[in-house]
Amino acid sequence: MLAQIDPSKIHFGKKVISIKHPSEGGVTINCTDNTSYSGDILVGADGSYSSVRQALYKDLNEKKVLPYSDTQGLEMGYITMVGTTDALDEKKYVELKDDFTHFHFIVGKGKPYTWSTFTVPGKKICWGVQIQLKATSAEDREFKNTEWGPEGNEAMIKEIQDFPTTYGRLGDFIEKTPRERISKVYLEEKMFETWHHGRVVLIGDAAHKMLPSAGQGAVNAMQDAVILASCLYDIALNPTAENIDSAFQSYKAQRYPHVKFQFDSSKLMAKVIFGQSILHRDTIAAAAYRPQCTFLPFTPNRGTHAPLPQLPSSRYQQEHQSEQAATPV
Repeated sequence: MLAQIDPSKIHFGKKVISIKHPSEGGVTINCTDNTSYSGDILVGADGSYSSVRQALYKDLNEKKVLPYSDTQGLEMGYITMVGTTDALDEKKYVELKDDFTHFHFIVGKGKPYTWSTFTVPGKKICWGVQIQLKATSAEDREFKNTEWGPEGNEAMIKEIQDFPTTYGRLGDFIEKTPRERISKVYLEEKMFETWHHGRVVLIGDAAHKMLPSAGQGAVNAMQDAVILASCLYDIALNPTAENIDSAFQSYKAQRYPHVKFQFDSSKLMAKVIFGQSILHRDTIAAAAYRPQCTFLPFTPNRGTHAPLPQLPSSRYQQEHQSEQAATPV
């Protein structure tokens, strides 16, 4: 895909500070380095703290058309600490001998912690610990400021080092993990209601930040891109303001129900560990939604469960029918 793009059109280190809609049409962004860029549309795919979303919402809020829920920040309910060990002795950690991953998840008894370990290539083990925050802690500015220095990391390590794992203590893995390979972050979530306006559209975490508990964040971002590309393909020959708005509306209408389902599942799975029957049901439901680019031949279904139906591309069908009609018999 990258080979199809003019290198002069790829820029790094840019941050959008404002969005303009010129009277002659199109959309223009202004960046912090005093550069400006124009195009037919603007796609904000820049993460949970999207500069594009912030600029768009600022404009909509000033016009009094932004829903109240979209003026609120991301919800912070959990902290996670993760790390990856150096190479370990496979005689001691026999699961490292296998060519597949071993995953272990433990729920703390009488404490707001869960922790996990899983094997990765290179004879290493990744480990992670999640703590559920109290409502007051998530909003306490002093808590945020004091917990993120090296001292905060060491305090949490001291708290978790005796947690049991398949091979002894969690501290055994922490001791074999270089400190620069240990990270601690907030786990945040937010389902925004405004995904598009005018010639600006949001995808991925910029539109819906999920907790990682269901493993659906990146998946849904890619599915957003597939559906948006399919919607834009149908109007590529006539990108009027009306057609662009119609394409954006179709994109959200197709994606929102699926995103909402995964958002709610991620929230629930962060609170409890699902039984296998529930997990299996939700996994099948998630796997059944497999959108493809409607302007390309569909990949045949190779799974045991049929995919959900997808809106066809009227342009693709018309062009395909025209090609068939022009083929001599």
